[in-house]
Amino acid sequence: MLDMGMTFDFAQFVMDNEIFKMIRKVIGGIEVSDRNMAVDIIKEIGPGGEFVSHQHTFDHFKAEQSHTKLFDRSMRETWVLDGETNLTERAYAEANFILNNHTPLPLADSILQTIRSIVEEAEKEYAVEKSDG
Repeated sequence: MLDMGMTFDFAQFVMDNEIFKMIRKVIGGIEVSDRNMAVDIIKEIGPGGEFVSHQHTFDHFKAEQSHTKLFDRSMRETWVLDGETNLTERAYAEANFILNNHTPLPLADSILQTIRSIVEEAEKEYAVEKSDG
């Protein structure tokens, strides 16, 4: 939000959401267990061994690392080949994609009824006349 809340930027909102997801991942901590810490694999490979090419590493590195659509973590050469887009450009593209493609789930009838009762109560309180349209 910009200008004391008088202006709103969808790209900024998308960036803030991405940052929030990364913070939530960090705050969630790291599970410390024999399985998660790969104790058996460490024993199997031993001191001085390499873990990068091990199947266990491949099976876990993507699922357990924070992921981001907006922050480009690629090498500079790859970034250049991919069009050299900056964070703001990627955020606007993502915001436009969401605005053009997202279909919200319908609200449950009970929620719609609750909203309707709140509106009706407000209409009574403020003596709002209902229009036919």
